[in-house]
Amino acid sequence: MSRATVKRAVAGALSVGLLGGLGLGIAPGAMAAGENITFIQGVKGDGFYITMNCGVKAAAKKAGAKVKTVGPEKFDATLQKPILDAVIASKPDAILIAPNDVKAMQKPLEKAKKAGIEVVLVDTTVNKPRKVAVSEISSNNYAGGAAALRAIKNAGVSSGKVMGIGVRPGISTTDARDAGFKDAVAKDSNFEFIGQEYSQNEPAIAAQITTAAIAANPDLKAIFASNLFSAQGAATGIKQAGKEGEIIVIGFDAGPDQIKALKDGTVQALIAQKPYNIGTQGVTQALRAIKGKKNKRKITTGFTIITDKNVNTNFGKKAAYRSKC
Repeated sequence: MSRATVKRAVAGALSVGLLGGLGLGIAPGAMAAGENITFIQGVKGDGFYITMNCGVKAAAKKAGAKVKTVGPEKFDATLQKPILDAVIASKPDAILIAPNDVKAMQKPLEKAKKAGIEVVLVDTTVNKPRKVAVSEISSNNYAGGAAALRAIKNAGVSSGKVMGIGVRPGISTTDARDAGFKDAVAKDSNFEFIGQEYSQNEPAIAAQITTAAIAANPDLKAIFASNLFSAQGAATGIKQAGKEGEIIVIGFDAGPDQIKALKDGTVQALIAQKPYNIGTQGVTQALRAIKGKKNKRKITTGFTIITDKNVNTNFGKKAAYRSKC
């Protein structure tokens, strides 16, 4: 039995004993509170994390658990760490968290474990996940990156120069996407990988990277942008270079902004994850840990390729992320 379970059991027993002594006739267990879970998003307002939160809330409600959701205004470990510290001080039974950095969030999460809080990593991870978490749940981001090359081919590009634009090194998910794409290109002699660049999550920087790459490689055929802002900037750079319709952009994720970009023709395909499922499974693993049951150490969810051909179908609509629950 976990420390959290013991704590609730004792509190419940004391409450029932006290109220029973007052003659209220409350049955044992009737006053037991639901498990307290805090979900720390990677960033507020992002369709991916909004959709994940919908899954978290639905699973918690079904199980009778309580959920509080918090997150930083930007995907930045310096903003996420103080939020985690405050959550630890509030002593929930479990924390679901998408760490903003594999290194910077390692020690803070070790502190959470030391405090007796069960930790489940959702989406992103840290360098030594087994030191902090009972379970890791995420998409197969490496396979998702590899699928970007397949999407490029499906868009009609059979050969030529391609490149990647990511966020920055140190984010487990985008690192895996970038590596998956690069390795897939390396295995196909019809394509040439001209480099991996990083936008620092700034569309303007991604645009600059794109215009510079096109100037150096006027025969560039496609760009895999492994997050929303990189895709936005790549599209802007292509437009500034007068290459609209000539260079394919494959984006990642399927929030409202990404779907709009696809429908507008700014990007030609999206690699969509399944954040709702990540959220529900995160709650399941957290509750198992709280109750002292065995956890599944690593859970991998799939992904879907959305194009202009399927975006308006039931298939595409189901894969798109939500803007609210």
